Amino acid sequence: MSIIALLPAAGSGSRMGAAIPKQYLPLCGKTVIEHTVAALHAVDEIDHVVVVISPDDTRWDELSWQGFARLKVLRCGGDSRAASVCNGLAALRDDGLEAQSWVLVHDAARPCISPALVAGMIAELKDDPVGGILAVPVADTLKAADAGQRIAATRPRDGLWQAQTPQMFRLQPLHDALVSGMGPDITDEASAIEKTGQSPKLVHGSPWNLKVTWPQDLHLASLILAGAQATTNKD
Repeated sequence: MSIIALLPAAGSGSRMGAAIPKQYLPLCGKTVIEHTVAALHAVDEIDHVVVVISPDDTRWDELSWQGFARLKVLRCGGDSRAASVCNGLAALRDDGLEAQSWVLVHDAARPCISPALVAGMIAELKDDPVGGILAVPVADTLKAADAGQRIAATRPRDGLWQAQTPQMFRLQPLHDALVSGMGPDITDEASAIEKTGQSPKLVHGSPWNLKVTWPQDLHLASLILAGAQATTNKD
């Protein structure tokens, strides 16, 4: 049974306020997406790393992908993350990938993902009937705000987890869940699966698995990557 990593990378990253999409922003001598692809490509259990980009993306081909034998790009990105994932899954199915193959959907803008963490996730979920996601328990006190940005209430954090990626589900069930449940309430793959009445498993992730969303996140990501490299060199 195949295991595929799928990276939706057709977004503009408007919250970054940058002139180029955030996946192509420079980070530690490379672009954000180069770090992300390299981390997933280093996971031996993954058969192919598939990146879904916009049909009019001109930046992808400017990067060097020598040495990434298991990398494939699909120019079928949609207007939303869910649409890009759905289009990518449909293209993989059309290419003959088995319906029950595992697909790990990962944010292109999560460049600090640990290959060991992904390998552990695959080992934990490969026999699961539903699949699951990386996540971390919420540590901070949660406040609900009113229209004037004043605290309206304090929310209990017990049992709450912050979703991360990869999110690992079987190809056809995930595609069908996205198609049938597409809407503003579908903010990740797990929410589409949940809408079908299933309960994905929570696999403990890492606080270092940062998603680059705001300008300051690039600095944090550079510190995380530098720390990881220092640890590798020491070993």
